[in-house]
Amino acid sequence: MLNLFFVESSLELVPRKIARHPSVTRNAQREGKNPEGVLLDRSLHHHAMLSLPEAEKRGRPDIIHFCLLEALGSPLNKAGKLKLLVHTLNSDLLDVSPELRLPRDCYRFRSLIEQLFAVKRVPPEGDPLITFSRKSLGDVKMGVHPSRTVALTSHGRARKLSDLCMDLAAETSPLVLLGAYPNGPMREETLKEADEAVSIYPEALEAWVVTSRLIYEYEKATGLE
Repeated sequence: MLNLFFVESSLELVPRKIARHPSVTRNAQREGKNPEGVLLDRSLHHHAMLSLPEAEKRGRPDIIHFCLLEALGSPLNKAGKLKLLVHTLNSDLLDVSPELRLPRDCYRFRSLIEQLFAVKRVPPEGDPLITFSRKSLGDVKMGVHPSRTVALTSHGRARKLSDLCMDLAAETSPLVLLGAYPNGPMREETLKEADEAVSIYPEALEAWVVTSRLIYEYEKATGLE
């Protein structure tokens, strides 16, 4: 079982600090929503976001959308050998069922996550496919009891991904931390949760590219290709 945690994910509702900014209210009114109930999105709220701390990491829900589509559709997930969790910049935790079928459309995805933030589970009735809670990354990690934790970051030690996945395949419960945000290094508090930080390419790669390559190499290492 590969435990894959998308960390510092760029997924949050519009902060109260900028909820009355014109770029936020215009978009919310157009969609008939409360400004504080919509997802922060740089493509819609760029000017309002300029005053936010760590603005370069925020307002990109499309990144985790693409990453989850890659992961959920993989043979590894279909074989029941992938555990997915999403941890956000604000320490929100999304526990994702392997049975989840995400909408491909970004607008429907945003609406789904807005519902999740509002009612803490999707769907609201029956067995949940995503649940929402507040929990530190350290507490989440403790619940998994990983045998080894690796952070994938362009600022880590260079290693071939195939070699890394061979090592992970030999572990009883490996955990990989993968940043689902647009720019910048991982926070020190995140890196402290890893046994090692690894770079798999000389340049920074998009998170969904790393997701796809990681899962494929792990599938090969475990004979599931």
